[in-house]
Amino acid sequence: MVKINEFTYEIEAKDIKDEFASRQSNTNKGDFGYVGIMGGSLEYSGAVKLANLSASTMRAGCGVVRLIVPEGMAKAVAPYLLEQTIFSMNDNKNKMVFSKEQVNEAMAKLKALAIGMGWGESKEYEKILEYILGNYEIPVIIDADGLNTISKMNMDILKKTKCKVILTPHLKEFERLSKIKIEDMKQDKTTIARDFAKKYNVILLLKGPTTVVTDGENVYLVKRGCPGMATAGSGDVLSGILVGLLGYNEPDILTVATGAYLNGMAGEIAQEKYTDISMIASDTVKSLPEAIKKIRR
Repeated sequence: MVKINEFTYEIEAKDIKDEFASRQSNTNKGDFGYVGIMGGSLEYSGAVKLANLSASTMRAGCGVVRLIVPEGMAKAVAPYLLEQTIFSMNDNKNKMVFSKEQVNEAMAKLKALAIGMGWGESKEYEKILEYILGNYEIPVIIDADGLNTISKMNMDILKKTKCKVILTPHLKEFERLSKIKIEDMKQDKTTIARDFAKKYNVILLLKGPTTVVTDGENVYLVKRGCPGMATAGSGDVLSGILVGLLGYNEPDILTVATGAYLNGMAGEIAQEKYTDISMIASDTVKSLPEAIKKIRR
């Protein structure tokens, strides 16, 4: 790592090489974790986006992915899934409704969960989030509409949860979470991010040209990525990578920074192939194996 100051470091490929250690011949899918992705709604255009999200999770190396979607979306998503499994939740107008029994069934055996992608808005999501945060002890990545949901709740719930929470906002989403204006953040983004992570006992991944990852103590900077990644679904791919890595790695700041680094490197490889104009989010997913090879070398 390149030391920037007493608590800030820039991540390099050699720092995360061990996260992608070669696997023994006698392993099975259970050794690398069952993980879940909970998202989707009628307003979300993305059966294909959800499929890309779950594909990135598999490419990141977990054993099994369970895509948890509203019942009304299940048929739309299913044709795009090959290796992944699907669990449908009761819904109202294609938005999930809270059922303790169904959430427990959806969460069975999961080692990590990503939640909120393509959700839209619903008061039911607050109930789902509150229940998961209060009753499970696994890493939970909250992204996209999940971030909008938690920003409307009493965020002190994050201080009391049994989960290891990872928040993955871009600057506008972080403005809603922190109530700090973007123009004020730019004065000292790393300190603001670090203070927020410490206050709420979370790992914060703040997206940007330089991604800031902090657990409230240390800050890891990830300077990978490219203009071609400014396209619909790129944030979903990152969440997929993160939850995939958490299937078989520790839920700590290094694993989260590893996800950001892998995502950025895969995006750079995709841009080289498809150009900054023509690449799409699924091209980043296709480039994950090559990125892992480069990191291993």
